[in-house]
Amino acid sequence: MNKKLKKKILISLVALGGILLFIFRERWLLALGDFLVLRDRLHSADVIHVIAGEDYRTDYALRLSKQGYGKMLFFTGGWCRIHGYRHGEHAQERSLAQGIPADAIAFDDSSVTSTYQEAEKLKEWMMARSTTPVRSVIVVSDPFHMRRARWTYRKVLGRNIEVQMAPVPFEETSYRRRWWTDRASRKNVRDEYKKLVYYVFRYQFSRGKVRDWLGSMDRK
Repeated sequence: MNKKLKKKILISLVALGGILLFIFRERWLLALGDFLVLRDRLHSADVIHVIAGEDYRTDYALRLSKQGYGKMLFFTGGWCRIHGYRHGEHAQERSLAQGIPADAIAFDDSSVTSTYQEAEKLKEWMMARSTTPVRSVIVVSDPFHMRRARWTYRKVLGRNIEVQMAPVPFEETSYRRRWWTDRASRKNVRDEYKKLVYYVFRYQFSRGKVRDWLGSMDRK
């Protein structure tokens, strides 16, 4: 086979690949987004933990609580400059306003800069409840956040704690499942892939000064 023929075949294969990618672009784009979304078939847990964020996360957790999925609600997040309130305290007030008993609500208002730190705050609270141990947790956050969140909570809490993932339905969030059609959703998916790689390297493989340096880049 001469060089010209090889070149023509290569060009044809590249062109065919490009055509197939274009034709099936929606399928593989959807698959890229769906990979990040984890939704478990829920059953009753000891606590529902809401990762600090928009109010729709809290509202969805309250709905799950009222449906009997969680015995306790636990909120994390300190002062937020964007929203102008302390996430934990704000979520508690919102829960009380919707009829959740005060003894079924707990929160930690410590400042946190990452999902990993929020998982650590949950673990601290769990360890302080020696008389009423927590063996199962439902985690509530945005859809595209869930794969990284599950990896994080399993890493922090250990395999003996059951972790169920409960993403807020897309229609109740500011994101779209067809993420490539929306600017905010595109950014969210792109950032989550970056953060997922960063988390695995930061918390699984890095050590010493490298880990401390990476810690300076922690983000939600």
